[in-house]
Amino acid sequence: SLLQENTMMTDSDDECPDLVATPMQQNGTDGVKTKVPVTIITGQLGSGKTTLLTYILTEQHSKKIAVILNEFGTESADEKSMSVGSGGELYSEWLELRNGCLCCSVKDNGVKAIENLMEKRGKFDYILLETTGLADPAPVAGMFWLDEELGADVYLDGVVTVVDSKHCMEQMKEVKEGGAMNEWLRQVGVADMIVVNKTDLVSGEQLEQVVGAVRGVNGASQLVTAVNSKVELDMLLDLHAYDGLSDRPDKFEASSGPHLDTSVGTVSLHFPGDTEMQMVEGFLGRLLWEPENYPGMVVLRLKGVLAIFGKNKQLMVQGVHDTYDTYETREWAEGGDRKNTLVIIGKNLEKEKLQTNFTNALNGISE
Repeated sequence: SLLQENTMMTDSDDECPDLVATPMQQNGTDGVKTKVPVTIITGQLGSGKTTLLTYILTEQHSKKIAVILNEFGTESADEKSMSVGSGGELYSEWLELRNGCLCCSVKDNGVKAIENLMEKRGKFDYILLETTGLADPAPVAGMFWLDEELGADVYLDGVVTVVDSKHCMEQMKEVKEGGAMNEWLRQVGVADMIVVNKTDLVSGEQLEQVVGAVRGVNGASQLVTAVNSKVELDMLLDLHAYDGLSDRPDKFEASSGPHLDTSVGTVSLHFPGDTEMQMVEGFLGRLLWEPENYPGMVVLRLKGVLAIFGKNKQLMVQGVHDTYDTYETREWAEGGDRKNTLVIIGKNLEKEKLQTNFTNALNGISE
């Protein structure tokens, strides 16, 4: 059995159970408070994200990972929390697995689970938080900025979306009531890493179409293909999607994909030289909080790098839906080109209008 004998039962489904104490914890690093990275794992029902998490929880990889399986109140038979143990029983307590990982199942209480888990810091280096196939990951991602207490202990490392090669072409075209954006588009739109899974079930030509379709929606994320959800763990961790520690030069450059009829896509905006922060804030405010400026447009994710007058360091901007944050990162290369880049992923994006307004705003010309 993957389950150790010494587990503790929870008194209530509403409270995330405490982790069982082990000798390793008593020798923990309570004196040194380093933030723990959280990776959100999302994807449609049947995409293989549960298989991915099972793989992580059973593979020998010498990493200490806590996995929170989150049902978000869904009672779908296909979307039960992963069974860990014999006979397919469902456990709602913290489990310690043979490979050093921890596992917990909670309903509705992703934040509570993390808060309780952080009381046991030193026992793990990473947290993976699963969302149900019916969940929009954006509000979950946003909570790491809005909850200051939570943000003191953990940081959002990135959103990983698992895509089903065989069914994603239909899923992306699903029509929702009132023309709302479907879950597949939302999940792919906010992703920082996309795992195109079950590639063995499609032909090479179909896979090319799938990758092109995914890139057409989100051209700014990393992408990897997989069979049976087997992905090199290092590709899912330490993404640094929300900070300046990633060394990927293409992080803020959208790659092009074919134009699809989903109306969801990626655009990159550019402005050479330096600008003032208040001018950027004016543009973002009109973009995110004044929908009358861009009728029918929906922003899923935005990220970028800014060059601010008098600042030697790059200023990073990160946003999910209508929430954004900025912070300084690495220094500009001496003698290099200082420029402003903003990548927007969303629905009904009018590139020319956005670029014109971005240029005017950063030049101090009002819309």
